[in-house]
Amino acid sequence: MKRAISALAVLLASCQPAPPEPDGTVIYTANLIRQMTDEGDTAQAIAVKNGLITGIGSKEGLLSQFPASIIDERYADYVIVPGLIDPHMHVLLGSVLYSLPFATPWPMAGPSGDLPGFQTRDAFIARISEIVEAAADDGSPVFIYGYHNLVQGSLTREDLDAVSSQRPIFVWHYSGHDFYLNTPALALAEITPELHETYEGIGLHEYGTLNGRIYEDALSHFFERIGRYLFNPIAISQGADNYFSIMRAAGITTTAELAYGAFDRSLENAIIASSWSLEDDGFRLFMIPEFRAMEREFGDEAASTVKRMASGEMVTPAPVLPRIKFFTDGAFYSQTMRLSPPGYMFGQSAGTEGLWVLKPEEISDRILPYWNAGLSVHIHSNGDAAQTASLSALEELRQAAPDRDFVIEHGGLFSPAQIDRVAELDAMVSAASHYVYFMSGDYQKPLGLERASWISPLGSLSKAGVTVTIHSDAPLAPPQPLKAAGRHITRITREGTIYQPGEALTPYDALEAVTLDAAKILGLSDQIGSLETGKTADFTILGQDPLNVDGNSWGDIPIIASVVEGEERYKSSSE
Repeated sequence: MKRAISALAVLLASCQPAPPEPDGTVIYTANLIRQMTDEGDTAQAIAVKNGLITGIGSKEGLLSQFPASIIDERYADYVIVPGLIDPHMHVLLGSVLYSLPFATPWPMAGPSGDLPGFQTRDAFIARISEIVEAAADDGSPVFIYGYHNLVQGSLTREDLDAVSSQRPIFVWHYSGHDFYLNTPALALAEITPELHETYEGIGLHEYGTLNGRIYEDALSHFFERIGRYLFNPIAISQGADNYFSIMRAAGITTTAELAYGAFDRSLENAIIASSWSLEDDGFRLFMIPEFRAMEREFGDEAASTVKRMASGEMVTPAPVLPRIKFFTDGAFYSQTMRLSPPGYMFGQSAGTEGLWVLKPEEISDRILPYWNAGLSVHIHSNGDAAQTASLSALEELRQAAPDRDFVIEHGGLFSPAQIDRVAELDAMVSAASHYVYFMSGDYQKPLGLERASWISPLGSLSKAGVTVTIHSDAPLAPPQPLKAAGRHITRITREGTIYQPGEALTPYDALEAVTLDAAKILGLSDQIGSLETGKTADFTILGQDPLNVDGNSWGDIPIIASVVEGEERYKSSSE
């Protein structure tokens, strides 16, 4: 009898249709998938074919829909979210800085863990001395990154001469907008007091001698003379490897260079071409050109040249988006962002109102050729006076073409009235992720209490209906989107206090800020940012669901892997 049953089973099996040949569809299963299409939208499986999402739902439902698919359960125990996006960073700058020794006022992410911070003047000067003493004994310039005056105290030419009066020392301010030079370095860079008549950014003592600080508009003169020392291709290539390893480990699948061409476009092209590729580095890179760089190189043809780059007609080492970067004012960190009266009340800019890059009356006229050419605008605009100027320009531009994206980058300060105006003018905000955490405490004295309460009011902007994302501006902050987003849920500072908790983002809005809203800021939300049929199959695999984890712990959520265009591009070594 047993033999008869066995024979019957074989006969029945032989009558079953053969399973269909795999058609290239892969169904990834997960413990949970956060789609970011709406707050409650979740799934347990996602189907991918030819780099695109072809379906999302349950495993059983997708198997019914795609019977010739392959089931991949490598992420079955984990959480899938849309690929994390850092929409504003700097490739060449980051590669340069990660090739230099650091003397930052707080710990910074390094390729093998956090690098130490030096939070007092004595510790900082000791660190500078250590770096100079350890440098090769060939008399070459020493470059050091990370100084911040509000944390580490003032720094003058005389202070650096005390470290060495023979060797050129260049200390790069944390903002990236200022340098501090000793006497040999000033000579090497051909900086004289007379240059102050040409450039506002030549620092002078009260009695007219050089104090060693070089900043903002004087940097064009500066880089022309010291670029050959600073931009060492071999060192930069190693710096790029260090930089990109941090990004991969943070689960980033897309990022954007927000000042393409700002230094030396030929060098930038060479560095990107030799150091980055999607296949090797695991994240996609887009570029947005900087207006001054384009106008220096292409003159009246700048707008049309950007369009040629964006279309692919003009070859670039990474895709250029049909967008252009402008600047209204100076930097948040270096206290050169433009403030309303009475200006700065403490620090290296005390008694001033900061700097304009473009004067208020010229902003809309400078943007208009690009705007009329169909390019969207990203504008570095930090101080409250800068927001007034930028928004007034946008009001004029909307009359010429109402449908262009206008993105305020960094957005250091917004008054309550300016928040309403941002919403009314349909601007978007790509906020620096780190101002509250790193600087809100130290900015009380320079700004005064009322204006200090306006630092990064993301909660109010989001409630007003403004599209808000957060970016690292890396290397100025670690390119770690989940950690940054978590800090805007808690509004925690590096001192451990909670700053303006009413401006916190909800957990969902915080996750949206580094996925869908980040894609919107770049004009890519039809391709990436959420997990929907037809979009590119970019996702990040996490060890925990962020929406079920306290914001303070978002930075500790394990990054398991990342998938770009349907292929696993990064996998944690701990897995």
